[in-house]
Amino acid sequence: MEMQLTHLATGLPRTIRTAKGRDLLTGICKQEVTEAFLTKDGFQQDDVADKKHHGGPDRAVCVYPAEHYLEWNETFGCTLPQAAFGENLTVAGMTEADVCIGDIYRIGDVRIQVTQGRIPCSTIDQRLGYPVMKAMIETGFTGYLCRVLEEGSVPADAEITLEEKDPNGVTVLEANTVYFHRPRDIEGIRRVLDIGPLAEEWRRKFTKLLENAEGTV
Repeated sequence: MEMQLTHLATGLPRTIRTAKGRDLLTGICKQEVTEAFLTKDGFQQDDVADKKHHGGPDRAVCVYPAEHYLEWNETFGCTLPQAAFGENLTVAGMTEADVCIGDIYRIGDVRIQVTQGRIPCSTIDQRLGYPVMKAMIETGFTGYLCRVLEEGSVPADAEITLEEKDPNGVTVLEANTVYFHRPRDIEGIRRVLDIGPLAEEWRRKFTKLLENAEGTV
Protein backbone atom coordinates (compact mmCIF):
# COMPACT_ATOMS: atom_id res chain seq x y z
CA MET A 1 0.00 0.00 0.00
CA GLU A 2 1.20 3.50 -0.81
CA MET A 3 2.27 5.50 2.22
CA GLN A 4 -0.17 8.27 3.01
CA LEU A 5 -0.84 10.80 5.74
CA THR A 6 -4.55 10.40 6.46
CA HIS A 7 -4.93 12.71 9.46
CA LEU A 8 -2.83 15.46 11.08
CA ALA A 9 -3.63 16.46 14.65
CA THR A 10 -2.22 18.54 17.50
CA GLY A 11 -3.47 19.57 20.91
CA LEU A 12 -2.46 21.00 24.27
CA PRO A 13 -3.23 19.26 27.58
CA ARG A 14 -6.68 19.83 29.01
CA THR A 15 -8.90 18.26 31.64
CA ILE A 16 -11.36 15.70 30.30
CA ARG A 17 -14.07 13.61 31.89
CA THR A 18 -13.08 9.95 31.62
CA ALA A 19 -15.40 7.09 30.73
CA LYS A 20 -15.69 6.42 34.48
CA GLY A 21 -16.66 10.00 35.25
CA ARG A 22 -13.32 11.20 36.63
CA ASP A 23 -11.41 14.34 35.71
CA LEU A 24 -8.07 13.75 34.00
CA LEU A 25 -5.47 16.23 32.75
CA THR A 26 -4.11 14.83 29.49
CA GLY A 27 -2.78 15.77 26.08
CA ILE A 28 -4.38 12.76 24.38
CA CYS A 29 -7.22 14.72 22.79
CA LYS A 30 -5.81 16.05 19.53
CA GLN A 31 -7.71 18.18 17.03
CA GLU A 32 -7.44 17.99 13.25
CA VAL A 33 -5.37 20.77 11.69
CA THR A 34 -4.60 21.65 8.09
CA GLU A 35 -0.96 22.43 8.79
CA ALA A 36 1.44 22.34 11.73
CA PHE A 37 5.04 23.39 12.33
CA LEU A 38 7.27 20.66 13.72
CA THR A 39 10.28 21.42 15.92
CA LYS A 40 12.81 19.10 17.54
CA ASP A 41 10.60 19.08 20.64
CA GLY A 42 7.37 18.33 18.77
CA PHE A 43 4.62 20.16 16.97
CA GLN A 44 3.81 23.72 17.93
CA GLN A 45 0.51 23.96 19.81
CA ASP A 46 0.96 20.36 20.93
CA ASP A 47 2.15 18.97 24.25
CA VAL A 48 1.78 16.17 26.80
CA ALA A 49 0.70 16.36 30.43
CA ASP A 50 2.82 13.50 31.79
CA LYS A 51 6.32 14.53 30.77
CA LYS A 52 7.93 11.67 32.69
CA HIS A 53 6.47 9.03 30.39
CA HIS A 54 5.72 11.02 27.23
CA GLY A 55 7.36 13.60 25.01
CA GLY A 56 10.97 14.71 24.70
CA PRO A 57 13.23 14.79 21.61
CA ASP A 58 13.24 10.99 21.16
CA ARG A 59 9.42 10.94 21.34
CA ALA A 60 8.58 14.21 19.61
CA VAL A 61 6.07 12.75 17.14
CA CYS A 62 3.47 10.04 17.75
CA VAL A 63 2.39 7.99 14.73
CA TYR A 64 -0.45 5.47 14.47
CA PRO A 65 -1.41 3.24 11.50
CA ALA A 66 -4.84 3.94 10.06
CA GLU A 67 -5.33 0.26 9.21
CA HIS A 68 -5.85 -0.68 12.86
CA TYR A 69 -8.90 1.51 13.33
CA LEU A 70 -11.10 -0.93 11.42
CA GLU A 71 -9.96 -3.83 13.62
CA TRP A 72 -10.56 -1.94 16.87
CA ASN A 73 -13.97 -0.74 15.69
CA GLU A 74 -14.96 -4.33 14.91
CA THR A 75 -13.45 -5.71 18.13
CA PHE A 76 -15.17 -3.24 20.42
CA GLY A 77 -18.31 -2.58 18.37
CA CYS A 78 -17.67 1.14 18.16
CA THR A 79 -16.53 3.95 15.91
CA LEU A 80 -13.38 5.43 17.34
CA PRO A 81 -12.79 9.16 16.89
CA GLN A 82 -9.98 10.41 14.71
CA ALA A 83 -6.62 10.55 16.50
CA ALA A 84 -8.18 8.28 19.14
CA PHE A 85 -4.77 7.29 20.49
CA GLY A 86 -3.44 10.82 20.78
CA GLU A 87 -1.30 10.45 17.67
CA ASN A 88 -0.12 13.44 15.66
CA LEU A 89 0.11 11.52 12.40
CA THR A 90 -2.35 8.85 11.34
CA VAL A 91 -0.79 7.06 8.39
CA ALA A 92 -1.65 4.35 5.88
CA GLY A 93 0.84 1.85 4.47
CA MET A 94 3.13 2.17 7.48
CA THR A 95 2.14 -0.47 10.01
CA GLU A 96 4.43 -1.72 12.76
CA ALA A 97 5.26 -4.69 10.54
CA ASP A 98 6.36 -2.36 7.71
CA VAL A 99 8.36 0.21 9.65
CA CYS A 100 11.76 -0.42 11.21
CA ILE A 101 13.21 1.42 14.17
CA GLY A 102 15.76 3.82 12.70
CA ASP A 103 13.91 4.37 9.42
CA ILE A 104 13.94 7.97 8.20
CA TYR A 105 10.93 9.53 6.47
CA ARG A 106 10.32 12.88 4.82
CA ILE A 107 6.89 14.42 5.39
CA GLY A 108 6.38 17.86 3.93
CA ASP A 109 9.42 19.95 4.89
CA VAL A 110 10.49 17.72 7.77
CA ARG A 111 12.53 14.58 8.26
CA ILE A 112 11.67 12.24 11.12
CA GLN A 113 13.28 9.05 12.40
CA VAL A 114 11.49 6.19 14.12
CA THR A 115 13.00 5.64 17.58
CA GLN A 116 10.78 3.16 19.42
CA GLY A 117 7.41 1.50 19.63
CA ARG A 118 4.86 3.19 21.81
CA ILE A 119 4.11 1.76 25.23
CA PRO A 120 0.36 2.32 25.59
CA CYS A 121 -0.93 3.70 28.88
CA SER A 122 -4.22 3.57 30.73
CA THR A 123 -5.14 7.06 29.52
CA ILE A 124 -6.25 5.46 26.23
CA ASP A 125 -8.79 3.28 28.03
CA GLN A 126 -9.88 6.12 30.28
CA ARG A 127 -10.58 8.29 27.27
CA LEU A 128 -12.26 5.69 25.06
CA GLY A 129 -14.00 3.50 27.62
CA TYR A 130 -12.79 0.23 26.05
CA PRO A 131 -9.92 -2.11 27.07
CA VAL A 132 -7.87 -1.05 24.08
CA MET A 133 -4.54 -0.87 25.89
CA LYS A 134 -4.49 -4.63 26.57
CA ALA A 135 -5.40 -5.37 22.95
CA MET A 136 -2.66 -3.06 21.68
CA ILE A 137 -0.09 -4.87 23.80
CA GLU A 138 -1.33 -8.33 22.78
CA THR A 139 -1.18 -7.52 19.06
CA GLY A 140 1.78 -5.15 19.04
CA PHE A 141 -0.39 -2.58 17.27
CA THR A 142 0.89 0.22 19.47
CA GLY A 143 1.98 2.83 16.97
CA TYR A 144 5.46 4.30 17.26
CA LEU A 145 7.41 7.42 18.17
CA CYS A 146 9.90 9.53 16.25
CA ARG A 147 12.59 12.17 16.66
CA VAL A 148 12.83 15.17 14.36
CA LEU A 149 15.94 15.42 12.19
CA GLU A 150 14.83 18.48 10.20
CA GLU A 151 12.27 20.97 11.43
CA GLY A 152 9.63 22.50 9.19
CA SER A 153 5.99 22.71 8.21
CA VAL A 154 3.75 19.69 7.70
CA PRO A 155 0.55 20.23 5.68
CA ALA A 156 -2.29 17.75 6.10
CA ASP A 157 -1.90 16.66 2.47
CA ALA A 158 1.88 16.16 2.70
CA GLU A 159 3.43 13.27 0.81
CA ILE A 160 5.43 10.70 2.77
CA THR A 161 8.63 9.23 1.35
CA LEU A 162 11.06 6.75 2.86
CA GLU A 163 14.50 8.36 2.73
CA GLU A 164 16.57 5.74 4.52
CA LYS A 165 15.91 2.21 5.75
CA ASP A 166 17.74 1.26 8.91
CA PRO A 167 20.31 -1.46 8.13
CA ASN A 168 19.43 -3.52 11.20
CA GLY A 169 15.97 -4.26 9.79
CA VAL A 170 14.24 -4.58 13.17
CA THR A 171 10.57 -3.71 12.73
CA VAL A 172 8.56 -1.96 15.38
CA LEU A 173 6.43 -5.09 15.61
CA GLU A 174 9.46 -7.31 16.24
CA ALA A 175 10.72 -5.00 18.99
CA ASN A 176 7.24 -4.82 20.52
CA THR A 177 6.99 -8.60 20.49
CA VAL A 178 10.29 -8.98 22.30
CA TYR A 179 9.48 -6.28 24.85
CA PHE A 180 5.95 -7.38 25.69
CA HIS A 181 6.02 -11.14 25.08
CA ARG A 182 9.60 -12.48 24.90
CA PRO A 183 11.52 -10.74 27.70
CA ARG A 184 14.00 -13.63 27.91
CA ASP A 185 14.78 -13.68 24.19
CA ILE A 186 18.45 -12.72 24.47
CA GLU A 187 19.08 -12.74 20.73
CA GLY A 188 16.00 -10.63 20.07
CA ILE A 189 16.92 -8.16 22.80
CA ARG A 190 20.42 -7.80 21.39
CA ARG A 191 19.02 -7.17 17.91
CA VAL A 192 17.07 -4.23 19.32
CA LEU A 193 20.06 -2.91 21.27
CA ASP A 194 22.16 -2.99 18.09
CA ILE A 195 19.97 -0.24 16.60
CA GLY A 196 22.03 2.96 16.75
CA PRO A 197 19.07 5.39 16.57
CA LEU A 198 17.10 3.57 19.30
CA ALA A 199 15.50 5.97 21.81
CA GLU A 200 17.55 6.25 25.00
CA GLU A 201 14.56 5.32 27.14
CA TRP A 202 14.09 2.10 25.18
CA ARG A 203 17.83 1.41 25.30
CA ARG A 204 17.61 1.52 29.09
CA LYS A 205 14.57 -0.75 29.10
CA PHE A 206 16.10 -3.34 26.77
CA THR A 207 19.43 -3.21 28.61
CA LYS A 208 17.54 -4.10 31.78
CA LEU A 209 15.75 -6.91 29.94
CA LEU A 210 19.10 -8.26 28.77
CA GLU A 211 20.57 -8.15 32.26
CA ASN A 212 17.56 -10.02 33.64
CA ALA A 213 17.54 -12.56 30.81
CA GLU A 214 21.26 -13.31 31.07
CA GLY A 215 20.90 -13.65 34.82
CA THR A 216 18.52 -16.58 34.33
CA VAL A 217 20.73 -18.49 31.90
